[in-house]
Amino acid sequence: MATKLPIVYSFEDGDALSSGLDRFVEKVSREAIADHGFLSVAISGGSLPKILSKKLAYNKNVQFDKWHIFWADERCVSHEDPDSNYLEVKRSLLDHIPQIPQENIHPIDQAYAVAKNADGAATEYEQQLKRFFKDELPSFDLLLLGMGPDGHCCSLFPGHPLLDEQSRWVAPITDSPKPPPERITLTYPVVNNSQLVVFVTAGDGKKDMVQQIIEQPEKNLPCQRVKPVGNVYWFIDHAAAAKLRKESCSEYKL
Repeated sequence: MATKLPIVYSFEDGDALSSGLDRFVEKVSREAIADHGFLSVAISGGSLPKILSKKLAYNKNVQFDKWHIFWADERCVSHEDPDSNYLEVKRSLLDHIPQIPQENIHPIDQAYAVAKNADGAATEYEQQLKRFFKDELPSFDLLLLGMGPDGHCCSLFPGHPLLDEQSRWVAPITDSPKPPPERITLTYPVVNNSQLVVFVTAGDGKKDMVQQIIEQPEKNLPCQRVKPVGNVYWFIDHAAAAKLRKESCSEYKL
């Protein structure tokens, strides 16, 4: 079977990017809820939550009460720590959407995180996934990811042994090349069982890595190893797309 190429949408600026992403997520949410009654979504950190929330947090057409939110990766810190991916999503998105029931928000267990017990945190988070997905390999309706400057996604870094992890759904990492070193991350078996994956990134500083990921598949970077059940989409601004060939981008239409 031929490898599906990523679908790349490039937008004029940050506002246009957020608007396009908002419409896309609204559509995915509507279709998932119509199909099975809820949307399961996993979110990573970085700049993604702010880009995502700029329009989505105020979208009255989304049935947020049917959402279940998980994290694609997390740092082993308290929920109030500035390094916490949970905190960033809470401030950017959740604080503006009271419709999401608290029990539908699934963060890392804070006790393990504060103790820097990455293995315990990963084991506990995997148990959360097993309860929600009824012991079946998780299949998120939507996985929203950022892109690191080295081409990493989640907390799956170039050259790291976790790239080859096949048994655990959620893995600990204690030697992250980016601080803090203790983290947990979804592994490729879960990432690639997602129905849709959307990468979101922006800015001139991302153009070189975006070009490598989209147009140089032989690099085998972590982002390039994301091959879900459905499609991979990239939502980027023109600055991040500056080095891409015109034919690498698609016209945005829903």
